[in-house]
Amino acid sequence: MSTILVNTLTGTTTAGSIAVTGEGNSTTTNLQQGLCKAWINMDGSGTVSVRDSLNNSSITDNGTGNYTVRHTNNFSSANNSPVIGTGSTGARIYPDLADSGTVGTSVYGIIAGNASGTLTDARICTGHAAGDLA
Repeated sequence: MSTILVNTLTGTTTAGSIAVTGEGNSTTTNLQQGLCKAWINMDGSGTVSVRDSLNNSSITDNGTGNYTVRHTNNFSSANNSPVIGTGSTGARIYPDLADSGTVGTSVYGIIAGNASGTLTDARICTGHAAGDLA
């Protein structure tokens, strides 16, 4: 077994592009493209709070079951891919991918409701986003 210790990896052709050989040696994955660029685990009940996160500057409680997550470092376009979820007794996720209903470069929303469609605060709200950072 070998260990490589480095502080920086840089591609030889393009600085931010490193290809990694996939399972079965038949495919390659671009390391930079395959990374999650932002994630959050928050408590959406009572006083909304972040348990842990990466690349998120703030959360906003817009009212019962309605939250906005803002990134510290924006995505290069609105074509990033957020995936969100909630966990709470009776709560289900209804994604709201930004205040305008679309994915934004700096923000996405989380909407939580019950089976009847009534918005409800969720004890566990999670999200992550993949895409190119600006």
